[in-house]
Amino acid sequence: MRFMLLMIPKGYESAAPGAMPEAAAVEAMMDYNRKLQDAGILISCEGLHPPSMGARVSFTAGKPLVTDGPFTETKEVLGGFWMIKVNSKAEAIQWASLCPAGDNEVIEVRQVQDMEDFPEDIQQIAADFASMQSS
Repeated sequence: MRFMLLMIPKGYESAAPGAMPEAAAVEAMMDYNRKLQDAGILISCEGLHPPSMGARVSFTAGKPLVTDGPFTETKEVLGGFWMIKVNSKAEAIQWASLCPAGDNEVIEVRQVQDMEDFPEDIQQIAADFASMQSS
């Protein structure tokens, strides 16, 4: 099973453009990443720039509206993620619990939907799309 561990650092929603973590925090996080890699479960991991450097595209009646960050009404934002492959939700939670996160950080554990999770009709639609892509 694949899981995303979503890092949600409190206060990051209002971080200035270009805000970077402390070197010691990055060093601790790289050690954690190496442990995930050494265990053979790490698929990918990335950090995200603050929302002040991003944009959102919302839709009303099918028309896109682009809003540049920061997003004043946002209470929680993603600071980064890990994609891991483990045998269970409990194992994903166990790995998330080993993260050297600070007091202001939360990790949300979410299972990634695999094609087998969907009904057969949706699997067929996806298969049709995949065959078009390989043509």
